[in-house]
Amino acid sequence: MKPQHFDAESDLPPMPFDDRICRLAREIKELGLAWKPHVGCFVWDPEHHIQPDSPFPGRIYFILSLPRFVGLLGSLGAISEKLVWLPTWHQAWLLCQRLGIANGDVIKARQTKSSLSPCGDLAHVYLSIIDRLKNDRQSDVIARGVPKKVDTEL
Repeated sequence: MKPQHFDAESDLPPMPFDDRICRLAREIKELGLAWKPHVGCFVWDPEHHIQPDSPFPGRIYFILSLPRFVGLLGSLGAISEKLVWLPTWHQAWLLCQRLGIANGDVIKARQTKSSLSPCGDLAHVYLSIIDRLKNDRQSDVIARGVPKKVDTEL
């Protein structure tokens, strides 16, 4: 049986990871947010490191079997280096907590936006993470002269 793929015209999207979300996630990665690949993570493969096509649109994969991804990419380090982690809404909220971003701050900022779409809602949480990482990086550069890497271990 041939694997079935997502049909953008007729299927409801399984997750709100559009191009904007992927670009924001890449920015989060570039700002130094470390993550440990584990089962239950969505990842984006913008550089086409994974040969089997994804059943999801846009080269997005779901880590269901970590040994399978290690087999495809070589190691846990290679997974986190070559792929971009796409935190789910829940994971993004957990990141906010770990980074010291108050839930009230995120909610208050969200309330200024009218009728956010699922992608817009997730993008807003990602932007809160980006702002914190940029502020932390700027503070670290001023204090020590070098940016720090943020380890979240989600």
